[in-house]
Amino acid sequence: MLVIPVKDGENIDRALKRFKRKFLKTGTLLQIRARKQYIKKSERLRVRKQKAVYSQNILRDLD
Repeated sequence: MLVIPVKDGENIDRALKRFKRKFLKTGTLLQIRARKQYIKKSERLRVRKQKAVYSQNILRDLD
């Protein structure tokens, strides 16, 4: 559970912005989206490998 203390005289928009930033850092939304649909372990590994190859190709092209 996220707790965002609002200081005296603090604008509510600023507190909301802090909440959104903290919410994104925890990765809660990503977990919720991932749990919506079951993905087999082999498929997850295949996607991770594809992403690794892609990022390696990008880095190699930059050099």
